[in-house]
Amino acid sequence: MGELPDVHPFNYIIIIFPVSAYPNRLVLLIQIGSQVIQNPILDRKNSCNCHKRRALLLSSILPLLLPLHHLPQSFDACAVEDNDSSLIRDELRKVMSKAKAAGLLRLVFHDAGTFDLDDDSGGINGSLVFELDRPENAGLRKPLKVLAKAKTNIDKIVPVSWADMIALAGAEAVSLCGGPKIPVELGRLDALVPDPEGRLPEESSDASSLKTCFQRKGLSTQDLVALSGAHTLGGKGFGNPTVFDNSYFKILLEKPWNSSADMSSMIGLPSDHALAEDDECLRWITLYAENEKRFFSDFVTAYTKLVNSGARWQKS
Repeated sequence: MGELPDVHPFNYIIIIFPVSAYPNRLVLLIQIGSQVIQNPILDRKNSCNCHKRRALLLSSILPLLLPLHHLPQSFDACAVEDNDSSLIRDELRKVMSKAKAAGLLRLVFHDAGTFDLDDDSGGINGSLVFELDRPENAGLRKPLKVLAKAKTNIDKIVPVSWADMIALAGAEAVSLCGGPKIPVELGRLDALVPDPEGRLPEESSDASSLKTCFQRKGLSTQDLVALSGAHTLGGKGFGNPTVFDNSYFKILLEKPWNSSADMSSMIGLPSDHALAEDDECLRWITLYAENEKRFFSDFVTAYTKLVNSGARWQKS
């Protein structure tokens, strides 16, 4: 992007006009002093309503008209409505595979996991796109590029926020690998700045630290254990890496990392091992190991809480 012009609040002209060769398109023409900026607007036939066209228009011009420090934390031009869910799901399926599922699901935890209940900050807001250089987010560029491909196609029809893309991609990843179908409400707004650092649980955390961390996000110990079941995906040693099932809990009960076998100590993370040593967590681990249907049900509940944590919503 070029440097933003220094604009007096009233020193601009905005014109919207149709293009004769393309009757279903509108073009935005902005004159700022002697500078003219032209930008195509959404296809009139495919855009959902006038409100969305106006919202996209504003999202196009606001960065040009406002100094950076006056930009809002989020803007509703990038949020969609629930009736756009099938469009997003269709585009996601075109770029997803079972091998990519674990990475896409990890995006959800790392975007939403910054939520703090005390000051109602962070959470599922797409700020992850600004946070990829953080050590805890290593390896997330690749799955984010997968989402970007789908997002580019969707944005041609209706603008969609990164927060909605991430939330729905995680749900589709679970379903693709044989897990439960998770309904996801749409309409989240994106943040324009990164979230505070140091809010994700560390891989070396003990059970007490994990429970405290999740409580700060409005999530219970049960939610912690249910969401941890997602580690069955991705080759951490908890069963088939592309199948979403309750293998994670069955293997936790076996505690293979205590074995003298060469590779057994490599199964899972220290935080996974810690869950199996905690009496409160062990109660849920045992239940889910014995009852996959209950695990699926509780995972849907916990996932829904997670992808709504700290969300700012498009106003109706």
